[in-house]
Amino acid sequence: MAFDMGDGGMTDTGLDSKRARPEMPKRTHRALLLIALFVAELVLLALAYQFLATIDCSATDAETTCRGLRSLVARALAVFAVAVVLLWARPGLASRFERLARRHPAPGQWTALHLGGVALLLVPLFVAAGADMAPMFGRLLPFWLAGSAAAAVGAILWLAPLPVWRKAAGKDAPVVVGAFAGALVLPDLADLVLPLWWHWPQLTAMTFHAVAGLLELIGAPVYEDAAGYILGAGDFYVHIAHQCSGVEGLALVTGFTLLYAALFRDQIRVPHYWLVILPLGLLLSWALNVLRIAVLIVIGDLVSPDLAVNGFHSYAGWLFFILLALGLMWFVHSTPWLHRTPAERPAPPPLRQDWDAARILPFVAFMLVSTVAAAFFFHPELGYPLKAAVMAGALAWFLPAYRGRDWRPTAPALMVGVAVGAFWIVAAPEDNMDAFVVSQLLTGLSETALILWIVCRVVGTIAFVPLIEELFFRGYILARLDRGGMGWRIVALAVSSALFGLMHGRWWEAALAGLVFGILALWRGRLADAVWAHVAANAVVAALALWRGDWALI
Repeated sequence: MAFDMGDGGMTDTGLDSKRARPEMPKRTHRALLLIALFVAELVLLALAYQFLATIDCSATDAETTCRGLRSLVARALAVFAVAVVLLWARPGLASRFERLARRHPAPGQWTALHLGGVALLLVPLFVAAGADMAPMFGRLLPFWLAGSAAAAVGAILWLAPLPVWRKAAGKDAPVVVGAFAGALVLPDLADLVLPLWWHWPQLTAMTFHAVAGLLELIGAPVYEDAAGYILGAGDFYVHIAHQCSGVEGLALVTGFTLLYAALFRDQIRVPHYWLVILPLGLLLSWALNVLRIAVLIVIGDLVSPDLAVNGFHSYAGWLFFILLALGLMWFVHSTPWLHRTPAERPAPPPLRQDWDAARILPFVAFMLVSTVAAAFFFHPELGYPLKAAVMAGALAWFLPAYRGRDWRPTAPALMVGVAVGAFWIVAAPEDNMDAFVVSQLLTGLSETALILWIVCRVVGTIAFVPLIEELFFRGYILARLDRGGMGWRIVALAVSSALFGLMHGRWWEAALAGLVFGILALWRGRLADAVWAHVAANAVVAALALWRGDWALI
């Protein structure tokens, strides 16, 4: 078995290890990939708790603590966004970090600590099993606290050991500390400006009437109660309170505008920047919030009120506004008119040829599109054609990284995969309400839409999902944790299999399947064996699902 000990990744025989070294260093590149992975984990956790759990902080004995835990999602997103901006804005910081991290790679136990923390954060979902968590908050709190601490500490030290962070910061330490401190308190600052929604009647009226006008423009039957800030279409109404006012977005865009101005103060043309970018950012933030509220109302009226409130409403806030802020920063950086001298731009790395990126980013894309499907479709399964298209696009983008590797199938791998598929079928529960719900939803589709859905579901299940999941769980997580020796291999198999299981509704069967795929990958050091076993297993299950019409079986 061959391993690339520089990044902990399993390689196949015949791997060409010669790669171009762009101006942006590989370790910094890897840091950005890990940040993307952490964001995907965060989205997965938020999605799981939104749809699989019920908790009202006001009904607990520790409301402040409960709300503080909920705010960790927004704080983490802000920290990740600031980290991206810092790596982008400080090439010297990035190069120092790369050089030191290459000399002192992070031990594998920090990867295990981080992944173990993520697993702890998921434990309450299994303990509560869909029940109201408020009465059990005290008993579940240790899992959340320990999981959050382990996931955060493990993530930091997975990127690099503490001495590397301290030495890499160097003269930029005040900027780094200040930027991350600002990111951590950004949700609190946003809360402080929320009263502006009530004390700034012009903004309130402008937002309210803009949403109503947008709904009328698309032909929706609009109900308006301007005095009570109640707006709706059909039988779905919302009270536009300060939490969904968009003031948070205004504060967020302002914060990132200030951060960019501080980091690039020697390059920007001050009058142009402040007279154009800040007003533009505030206008775009306001417009995005208007669009968000209008889409929420349309989803609540035409699709599902529960989906609008628990899905789209929850995920369209901080995540969308942070993406808007980063997009605005990219626009500024790409516009010479806003700079005294052309901004320094490191040569873009050959992302499509990077093996780390090829193992991580398709999974990140899979997680993000799953969140979008859960937010915009009545049932996530109805959004499978969108998921299949994104998976296909992500895999196609990284074809240069996959070429030249040994992907040939072997008879043992295919036989093991068939056995795993048979086990999955035999262990399936007899009464599956989700299967009934999905089948009822599919009967409402037109013939063309149904055929398209079935084709996407089968192709995605057999071809795309096995490759994406194996690249990530066995190709990256398992290989990253395997540092040699029986002890590390047991840890690597246990952690990667447990996380793989938690990704699936039937978690213990999936964990056993992941264990089998992991053993196959380690047996001869061929990731292809795990991929083909997964393909064979899914093909067996998909064939039976197609025959029965039982799509919840997959």
